[in-house]
Amino acid sequence: MKLDEIDHLLLDELQADAGRTLRELGEVVGLSPSAVQRRMDRYRASGLLARTTAVLNPKASHDLVFAVCLVAVERESSRLHEAFQRRLLAAPEVQQLYMVYGEWDYVVVLVTSGMAHHNEVAERLLTDAPNVRKYSTLFVFDPVRTGSAIPTRVLKP
Repeated sequence: MKLDEIDHLLLDELQADAGRTLRELGEVVGLSPSAVQRRMDRYRASGLLARTTAVLNPKASHDLVFAVCLVAVERESSRLHEAFQRRLLAAPEVQQLYMVYGEWDYVVVLVTSGMAHHNEVAERLLTDAPNVRKYSTLFVFDPVRTGSAIPTRVLKP
């Protein structure tokens, strides 16, 4: 999908706050509400716009524990990798999951409601997993910036 300047602006605005009305979005990017809707329909149809979600403020709750877990798994089988990924994808505490190359195989971002909950989740997902060789946890003291927005200028047509 080829993107023009208005597409870049609209996608940036949607990633910043998709809860605004079509009229509000149109005023920002210089389009009518119906033109904004047509572009959004095109983004959805092409698969570029995967979903619309609500983003909660991580600082709104003082008992949240963010943790970045580095995980190394046994490399014998892609079946074991798939089982590990399914296990983590099924857990609501897993905010992000990345397969990486190097000393570690995965980066897992967990969000839990306190240290006791974190320990339970880490044991269930990592310690008890049959193919996890080792893992290391980095606890987040201050979630300075969280999010999943993708700079639209890096998208290739």
